Amino acid sequence: MPQLPLQLLRAPLPASADEAGVLRLANDADLQTVDLHQVHRIELNFPKFTDGRAYSQAWRLRRRHGFEGDIRACGDVRVDQLQQMARSGFSSAVLIEGQDLALGQQLLSRFHGFYQGDALHAQPHFQPATGSQASGGAA
Repeated sequence: MPQLPLQLLRAPLPASADEAGVLRLANDADLQTVDLHQVHRIELNFPKFTDGRAYSQAWRLRRRHGFEGDIRACGDVRVDQLQQMARSGFSSAVLIEGQDLALGQQLLSRFHGFYQGDALHAQPHFQPATGSQASGGAA
């Protein structure tokens, strides 16, 4: 199953503080207490390049909470983070100024599949689609 494309956006986007259906979460937000009803986009913040808490939040929102809307990466987002963002469950990213959109698209299209599972496709590439265990054990 192909991975959803990661939509790339240029910063700065116009501010819309009270946009309906948009939830902006802090990196330390308790996802168990967040009401996702009527939410179509969740914006997760990367306050600095080295802060990876939003990757974990995106993964949990997709895998544990079943969120199917747009998960957007905002803040200090750079092209070399995009592949991991896509695999963690992000569906859009707002690149900081100075980052090349064309390079970002090129980097995203470099790999067409992965052996490991990810936020969207939990099953590893090498595991049979039926979910059965590989033979090799005692019968």
